[in-house]
Amino acid sequence: MDLESTLDELYALRPDEFTAVRNQRAAEARRAGDRELAERIRALRRPTVSAWAGNMLVRREPDKVRPLISLGEGLREAHRNLDGEQLRELGRQQHLLVGALAREARQLAAEEGQSVGDAAFHEIEATLHAVLADPEAARQWAGGHLDRPLNAPVGFTGLEAGAGATVRPARRPPEPPPEPPPEPSREPAEDAGARRRREKLDRARQDAEEAERQAHECEQAHEEASAALERSQAALDEISERVAALAQELEEARERERRTERELRSARDRAAGTSRAAVADALRGVDAVCH
Repeated sequence: MDLESTLDELYALRPDEFTAVRNQRAAEARRAGDRELAERIRALRRPTVSAWAGNMLVRREPDKVRPLISLGEGLREAHRNLDGEQLRELGRQQHLLVGALAREARQLAAEEGQSVGDAAFHEIEATLHAVLADPEAARQWAGGHLDRPLNAPVGFTGLEAGAGATVRPARRPPEPPPEPPPEPSREPAEDAGARRRREKLDRARQDAEEAERQAHECEQAHEEASAALERSQAALDEISERVAALAQELEEARERERRTERELRSARDRAAGTSRAAVADALRGVDAVCH
C-alpha cells in the first residue's frame, strides 16, 4: 500500500463511501507498521459533491483535460500580450467549454446516483475557471484528488513573475547599424517569438474547438439517451398497466371458479339428499307391502 494508490482509490469513491474506506485503509497501514502512512491517510478529507464530480470528469473523460489546460495557456498568453481579438475569441470558447464540461460532470454524477444541486454546479464551474486561470490549479485538478472546489483568482496568475506580475510591453527591436554589410535577411527574434505565440494560441484554439465539438456530441448523446429512457419508461408503464389489468381479470376468473365450485357442491349435496329421500321412500313402501 502507498499513498498515491490510496488517493486514487479513495477519491474515485462516492462521497458517502469515502470515510469508511479511508478509515479502513488507515487501519491497514497501521497494522502493517507504517504509522506515518496511516496518519497521512487518516488526515485525508472527504470530498464535497462538486469536488468529487470534478474528479469524476478527470477520470472518466481524460481527453477533456488537455484541451481545457491548453485553452488556459492560450488565455494567459493572450493576457500577457494584451491581444484583444484573441482574448475575445478564447473567452467565448472558455464560456462554452466550461458550461459543457460542468454539465457533463453533473451527468456523470447522476449516472452514479449522486445529484448535483445548483450550488454544487456553480462550484464545478468555479473549479474549471480556476483551471483556466491558474496553472497550479490545473495541476491539482488533473490529479483527480480534489476534496474542495477551486476558486479562480482575481485576474490571471502564472505570468512571468508569478501572481501579481505586471504585463510589460514588448521590447522594440534594436536600431540597425548604419549601412550594414549585406547579409541574408533574418527574422527578428521578436517576430519569431510572436510566431511561436501565434502557433501556441492556434493550437489552444484548435484544442478548445475540438473539446467544444466533443461536448456538443456528448450533449446530443445525452439527449438521445434521455429520449430513449422516456420511451422505455412509457413502454414499461403501459406493460405495468396491462399486467395489473390481467391480474385483476385473473382474480375475477378465480372468484368465478370458486363460486362455481360452491354451486356445484351445493347441487351435488341437493342431488344426494334427493336420492337418499327416494331410497327411504322406497324402503318404506316395501316395508308396508310386506306387512
